Amino acid sequence: MTTQEELHQWYELAQQLRVDSIRATTIAGSGHPTSSMSAADLMAVLLTKYLHYDFEHPENPNNDRLIFSKGHAAPLLYSMYKAAGVINDEELRSLRKLGSRLEGHPTPILPWVDVATGSLGQGLPISVGLALAGKYLDQLPYHVWVLLGDSETAEGSVWEAFDHAAHYTLDNLIAIIDVNRLGQRGQTELGWNTQAYSHRAKAFGWQAIEIDGHDFTQIDHAMNTAIAVNDRPTVIIARTKKGQGVASLADLGGWHGKVLKPEQEQQAIAELGGERQMIIQVHQPETQQPVPTGKPQPLQLPRYAKGAKVATRRAYGDALKALGNAQPDVVALDAEVSNSTYVEDFAEAFPERYFEMYIAEQQMIAAAVGLQVRKYKPFASTFAAFLTRAYDFIRMAAVSRANIKLMGSHAGVSIGQDGASQMGLEDLAAFRAVWSSTVLYPSDANQTAKLVAQMSDRQGIVYLRTTREATPVIYSAEAEFPIGGSKVIRSSDQDQATIIGAGITLHEALKAYEQLKNDGITVRIIDAYSVKPIDVPTLHQAAQDTEGNLIVVEDHWLEGGLGAAVLDAFAGVGEMPTYEGPQLQLIKLAVSEMPTSGTPEELLHAAKIDADAIIAAVRSLVKHPVNEVLSAERGETR
Repeated sequence: MTTQEELHQWYELAQQLRVDSIRATTIAGSGHPTSSMSAADLMAVLLTKYLHYDFEHPENPNNDRLIFSKGHAAPLLYSMYKAAGVINDEELRSLRKLGSRLEGHPTPILPWVDVATGSLGQGLPISVGLALAGKYLDQLPYHVWVLLGDSETAEGSVWEAFDHAAHYTLDNLIAIIDVNRLGQRGQTELGWNTQAYSHRAKAFGWQAIEIDGHDFTQIDHAMNTAIAVNDRPTVIIARTKKGQGVASLADLGGWHGKVLKPEQEQQAIAELGGERQMIIQVHQPETQQPVPTGKPQPLQLPRYAKGAKVATRRAYGDALKALGNAQPDVVALDAEVSNSTYVEDFAEAFPERYFEMYIAEQQMIAAAVGLQVRKYKPFASTFAAFLTRAYDFIRMAAVSRANIKLMGSHAGVSIGQDGASQMGLEDLAAFRAVWSSTVLYPSDANQTAKLVAQMSDRQGIVYLRTTREATPVIYSAEAEFPIGGSKVIRSSDQDQATIIGAGITLHEALKAYEQLKNDGITVRIIDAYSVKPIDVPTLHQAAQDTEGNLIVVEDHWLEGGLGAAVLDAFAGVGEMPTYEGPQLQLIKLAVSEMPTSGTPEELLHAAKIDADAIIAAVRSLVKHPVNEVLSAERGETR
């Protein structure tokens, strides 16, 4: 039963949170004070009574997790940290300043922030991953609390999360929707129709509780009910007012992302009862240990005989299973294509560490981000083409400094008859553009296995591209493939040009090599399996040795892929060394026309990225070296 003492404490703390949100944003000159004010009562009750968190040890596995999916309400979150005594008033007043930990939207620069938010529709899906870790892996009694804005419930990713949370009976997940009715440009889709939110949530299998979000007794009862449920997730649907507490702001449009001027600030603070300096003793979590996951074992990667034909996606599945056996913190997720990515082998061997995400790629990436918060190593896999649906989650994972491993199979025109909708032709460009990412593109099974092993401990967003077709094994099982390296697999002192390929096109380059050799033309062949970081020294040396004659061939659109990575290596981008060799004469062979259905051989030929096209490019380059090579086949300057 709610006591008068609790009611007084909550009221005073909520007013402090509102005042501090106003103060911080007015000093910053930007931010979202009114969006913070609507949820202040909800967060006051949560912070004082229901959140169990050891702020001195944010890495404590028993801590509850608090995710602000409504990331623009960051001033409220930072005001909570001040009330918890972990930041001081001086730091609060540094909001949004260069060098401050208090960014415009929360990021893990702060040790109590698990993931970056601000791109709406992210927090609840990520919280599903955290709740999966808590219930099925850690098996600890912590709760995952997530604050959503009402506007963001229009995002499809939110309903992917509602679906998966119910499917996995995540009773440790509690969502709070701050239904303040007003979005950026006016009323939200549902306004204050909390019953509509409730009906939708219940249809997905959630417990839904509608409350007045400014009635402390109702808030207290709802949170108490939420932590008591043991068979489903809970959503608290709180009707609130944007700008609550200040008459000139409350429930008025035109204040989203707008701060108060100094005179308005003083009037609002006075109306809220003035500044306060309350410090709350947040409840400590229970002390328990996560369920033991087993002891690491020596890694025994699969081995493939040279000359055998094995798809790199097959080798990925084999290697992932081997990695799962060796490292008990490796977990796997797939988007209902595990029989094509061969993640089904991991799922069969380690069902307790496999999470089926069905055809919900946004939720799959989000769950991976949530799982890595708890120090697991998630490998998430689907067709390369379908990862584009989750690209916002991938780029935000980089903002979160997340460590996730992604695999995209069925890449390029070489998949054959399925047609363009299934061909990942933009994935290399997309992943190269992600901050601090790693992009790998193996050409054979042994190489794939070695790269998968390295992915496990690689920091950041690590992407592995695999192909559908079985290709010859060209490397021994003993060969090593360090990330950032490459393999020179054909070379001589008389090389007249360098062919750079990866994956499927490397095999086309090897076919071209034999024909060119028969014609008296010797070429160097480089397997650029590490697209990012790319092996700059080897590329520079090859250009020097072959008079600057380079041909890059890739099963990818012209823009942003391997060819762009090679060009960057010679442009001295970032910290790359400056190239000082002969002037480059570079032909870039890539997919330029929209593919159709056909056999892999037909499509590679039609795209002019097969052995025939490589041979033609080499002949034109060697016979007619010019600064810019005109490709007769395409009528384009390369």
